[in-house]
Amino acid sequence: MPNLRISEAAELLGVSDDTLRRWAEQGRLPVSVAEHGRQVVDGADLAALAQQLADAPEDSRQQSARNRLRGIVTKVTKDTVMAQVEMQAGPYRVVSLMSREAADELGLEPGVVAVASVKSTHVVVELPERR
Repeated sequence: MPNLRISEAAELLGVSDDTLRRWAEQGRLPVSVAEHGRQVVDGADLAALAQQLADAPEDSRQQSARNRLRGIVTKVTKDTVMAQVEMQAGPYRVVSLMSREAADELGLEPGVVAVASVKSTHVVVELPERR
């Protein structure tokens, strides 16, 4: 399993380096020291923590969509029928097209915290280029 630097692990979880270090100090995430003297996190341990965070209940709703991205609405563009809603969820930009009526009913506007739920039978998974 690959070892990830603290900064890489924090970025993948969408938290700060300091938060990840605090979690390590609290025993929530095991870290080790690599040959170069930097703290690293085992990829399997990080995946387990990510799963715990994903399984933590956000609210009492039940639904079939498993891909949920909590973020902040950054832009809403409306015409007479449709709305384009842009969100920033950690380092990820999410864009949704919905009816204007739905956007109005939800009160979506810049600054609103929302959850984007994605349900798809076709999701491409790729490996990033190694740095």
